[in-house]
Amino acid sequence: MNVKTRFSPSPTGFLHLGNIRTALYSWLFAKNKNGKFILRIDDSDCKRVKKEAIENIMESLIWLNLRWDDRPYFQSERFDRYNFILDKMILDGYAYKCYCSRNRLDELRKNQLLKKEKPRYDGYCRYNMNKRKKVVENNSLFVVRFCNPIKGKVVFYDLIRGIIQFNNQELDDFIIKRSDGSLTYNFCSVIDDIDMSITHVFRGEEHINNTPKQINIFHSLNASIPKYVHLSTVFGDNKKKLSKRCHSMQIMQFRDDGFLPEALLNYLIRLGWSHKNQEIFSIEEMIQLFDINCINKSSSILNKKKLLWLNKYYIRTLPAEKVVTYLKWCMDKQNISVKNYPKIVDLVNIFCDRFYTLKDMAINFRYFYQDTEYINSNLIKKYLSKTTKKSLKIVSEKLNCIKKWTKEEISLALNETAKELNVKINEINMPVRVAITSMECSPNISLIIYIIGRKNSVKRINMVLELIQ
Repeated sequence: MNVKTRFSPSPTGFLHLGNIRTALYSWLFAKNKNGKFILRIDDSDCKRVKKEAIENIMESLIWLNLRWDDRPYFQSERFDRYNFILDKMILDGYAYKCYCSRNRLDELRKNQLLKKEKPRYDGYCRYNMNKRKKVVENNSLFVVRFCNPIKGKVVFYDLIRGIIQFNNQELDDFIIKRSDGSLTYNFCSVIDDIDMSITHVFRGEEHINNTPKQINIFHSLNASIPKYVHLSTVFGDNKKKLSKRCHSMQIMQFRDDGFLPEALLNYLIRLGWSHKNQEIFSIEEMIQLFDINCINKSSSILNKKKLLWLNKYYIRTLPAEKVVTYLKWCMDKQNISVKNYPKIVDLVNIFCDRFYTLKDMAINFRYFYQDTEYINSNLIKKYLSKTTKKSLKIVSEKLNCIKKWTKEEISLALNETAKELNVKINEINMPVRVAITSMECSPNISLIIYIIGRKNSVKRINMVLELIQ
């Protein structure tokens, strides 16, 4: 079998972690089997399509390096094909036009609910051809319904859930073309899977109820049925199901928050799949080890702390040059130019152990490239009082007098200032830290001063001295 999978998101909102986990599993399975991974945009419902959502889908997959084979496919480009198949199905007796009014359908539903029956279409236009002809003469609007089998069962084998079956009596003659001429998901998806020779369908468990409808359409077209893999739901840390409306769970928001794609993919593969007790996986290992039999049936709950731990791990272990390619994007977002000294790759090598996200790293690296323009009033009140003015002056003078500019000599100058004033070293370091970085927390201040350099360090201290009243 030539394996071919697809990721077919609906562009009505931005991708979240659950969507991308589905894409990842589908992509990994295809790569593991030397198959193809297809991107198909399910944009048949033109009224709900958002252009920015289509851009988000592609941008997310590219950022994560989940590259698709062939070109992206769009359902909106295939309407002629769908309608050709639809007309053939009507001629062959597998679909029919339904002219029932909204009032009739509402009344039917109301009566079924009163009788405690499952609401379903009663097949009126399927079985009353003569009565239907009278309605057609009035040029009424119509929908097209699929002639669902009346008897028997739909039985299929889900590759992680086993045998699943539905009685055809539970399924009604569902709509495959709406009165406005638009086509429905279940119909278009089947035609696409046939035309694209899809062999395996990875999707969320919420689609299980769509599967018997789609299988019946496959049967009506005498087509091969793909194998199905219905993935369990991913819940947020608030125990609620992920939604396209949840901004914090959108994929590109993780990029904006400073997460590495390697960390996100590593986190997602473990969100319902495992290989022994291994936690860290390179992309190559994911492809080599991915096995459907190791996918868990249970739902998953996001754990932001674990994702942060993984992100810190990858910041620390990936080649600094690779981290820099992502960090520069974050620095640009913070309007920080890294053209001047120091080299950003050197900063990554020195400080990679300290940060959980690239966004935090970018914010903290600002003071290496930009002079302090604003210091929080609370920090001024806490650390830059008249009592610290003397110590800052002494530090400034000592930094200017250092002959050999090293971290050790800078540390010695700070310690000498503390001894001269008979105060603890922290009472010297903190005002200096705030003056130079405008932050309360930073790496070792002697190292910061060394990297920023004598000229800029002294300049910043002197600028703060002018602010102290």
